[in-house]
Amino acid sequence: MTPRTTLTIAGSDSGGGAGIQADLKVFAALGTYGTSVITAVTAQNTRGVDAVLPLPPQTVRDQLDSVLGDFAVRAVKTGMLGTPAVADAVAEAARAGRLPHLVVDPVLVATSGHRLGVATAVERLLPYAEVATPNCAEAAALTGRPVTTVEEMVAAAEALVAGGPAHVVVTGGDVDAAGESVDVLAGDGGTTLLRAPRVPTRHNHGTGCSFSAAITVRLAAGDPVPVAVAAAKEYVTRALTGARDWELGAGRGPLDHFGWSA
Repeated sequence: MTPRTTLTIAGSDSGGGAGIQADLKVFAALGTYGTSVITAVTAQNTRGVDAVLPLPPQTVRDQLDSVLGDFAVRAVKTGMLGTPAVADAVAEAARAGRLPHLVVDPVLVATSGHRLGVATAVERLLPYAEVATPNCAEAAALTGRPVTTVEEMVAAAEALVAGGPAHVVVTGGDVDAAGESVDVLAGDGGTTLLRAPRVPTRHNHGTGCSFSAAITVRLAAGDPVPVAVAAAKEYVTRALTGARDWELGAGRGPLDHFGWSA
């Protein structure tokens, strides 16, 4: 049987834990054929980001045209866009209906603290998103309000939904919730809290990329958004658990995308 095709539009991570590399690993692990459009090249590893080179918007358009002109892409995710001009290039395709089941992961700041994007770039895409997946810091940047508690996560998710995306998941990996990892899903079906045991590990590089990529896979399979989000959360929890004792790099290591440690 021909596999479903998914597409990631994001930056390259030379360390392989996040960005394009993580997305393609998730796509493969969950059974889709992954294609890619690179928006920027980064020099990074588990310790941080050393350099970022955004690609020209026309290069991004050319990649989009090549992929979309040949493959029957079923679902798309975006990660690091880098600049408003690149975001405009991607938004043009979204506005033309060329990016089905669009998942927008608003990558603004790397785990290391290095700025990878600007809020105005992400805002160009939010109206076309079926799902947006900001973490608490990104939700705060997009709403202009603090997001440090579950209650503030709920308020941010609902505010962002009112501004464009059909659904918003504010991920709470950095929020202390009594030993749980709590994500907040808001959409036309109301607001839901998704809970899982918190995985004690420093190896969480690429968690947001992997989560949004897993949602993309499930949307490509035809799952409704709440089912896709729940499946993605379960996948990321397993991937964090599998890598918690790994020693890849000296900093925040990657996830166990393929269940090697299961």
